[in-house]
Amino acid sequence: MLSRTDVVNLIQAGVMPALGCTEPGAVALAAAYARQALGQDPNIVAVEVDGNVYKNGLAVGIPGTGEVGLPIAAALGALIGDPGLQLQVLSACTPDLLEAARAMIKSGGIAIALNDSQGLRVRVTLRTAEGRQAVAVLEGGHTNLTQLEVDGEVLVRKLNQTKQAGWKIPNPCSIQLADMIRVIEEMPEEELGFLAECVRMNRHAAECGLRDRLGMAVGAHLQDLVREGLSDDLVNHAKILTAAGADARMSGLNIPVMSVAGSGNHGLTAILPVVAVAERLGLDDAKLHKGLAISVVTTQYIKGYTGGLSALCGCAVAAATGACAAIVWLMGGTSEQIGGAIKNMVANLTGMICDGGKVGCALKLATAAGTAVETALLTMRGVVVPCSNGIIFASAEDTIRNLGMVSNPGMLQTDKVILDIMLEKGRIQ
Repeated sequence: MLSRTDVVNLIQAGVMPALGCTEPGAVALAAAYARQALGQDPNIVAVEVDGNVYKNGLAVGIPGTGEVGLPIAAALGALIGDPGLQLQVLSACTPDLLEAARAMIKSGGIAIALNDSQGLRVRVTLRTAEGRQAVAVLEGGHTNLTQLEVDGEVLVRKLNQTKQAGWKIPNPCSIQLADMIRVIEEMPEEELGFLAECVRMNRHAAECGLRDRLGMAVGAHLQDLVREGLSDDLVNHAKILTAAGADARMSGLNIPVMSVAGSGNHGLTAILPVVAVAERLGLDDAKLHKGLAISVVTTQYIKGYTGGLSALCGCAVAAATGACAAIVWLMGGTSEQIGGAIKNMVANLTGMICDGGKVGCALKLATAAGTAVETALLTMRGVVVPCSNGIIFASAEDTIRNLGMVSNPGMLQTDKVILDIMLEKGRIQ
């Protein structure tokens, strides 16, 4: 039987502050582990990553640098050398370190290569002119260190078992979303008070995106439309906040956001639409925090089936679905209505692809957030996709299982084609 402690631990495992995109962050973290073990600055940094880490790091802004891509993240991680900062390792960047990182790249000291892993895998090898070497490997999760060696001495070696337990596929026979939601409903307010930091951190990112018109300024342009009297409703309020957060994060603004299931954009999408609805409905913090808890566990549940990184846009098919479930709950929806909302979201947004982290993600997050709110409103009016439609089954859990099969193995070839296109673009440029 699920306990309150079980659910709180699940939520806490699924939320983590992250500075910038988590894939370059993972590369920087692996490099920092290797640098700490090596004990001196390297002159060669060799990085091997899976295809999804590569595509998510190709065009995304790296905080504090004004640059994009994995090379600058790897160089900085190897110079900072403080893995205790975890996914905020780049927060230790200074002007001197940035200058040194750029010099390392210019001298040809950074090499980025693809491995053939089907899951998240980052391997960083540091070498010195004297022939010393350190190796760090992260697998299965952005912070999950599975190997650390220096000069042939093994410091860490363990099986690939991600620390982020919320990503493990739940057994539908022993755990149901409705059971987790029921536990959350019965929790004392203080047990979920830690979620206030999720609200503060991600809303701050949205405010920065709006104020400074960062990235593509999608959120700011949507807000302009409101000021011009063209669109001001609950759906657009959610779109504005969520897109603005992505504008800030994908442009490389040097502030953290609260990630969910290992992704900052998932965190923005799972959290900010729920915040937007709570604000417009005038709900108190206790109600909001329970709604956020429902969003997080639903997102984690879906990611357990679709995988950490895939050809599907997790912001749309997982995080926005989590947000939609939470919004239905905030509006007084029943367990049956929450299940209906999940099925509606899967029927609607499943086809959205992930083609890497970049400023254009703000458009996808706007779509995902708006659809989450709109779908919640439709569901509350009794609109639910029939289980005779496509991949929709009678229960939300079975529908999520089908979504997982569409993701893997269904879209493995799609993922390869997306990566090939991005690699071709890199060769042309």
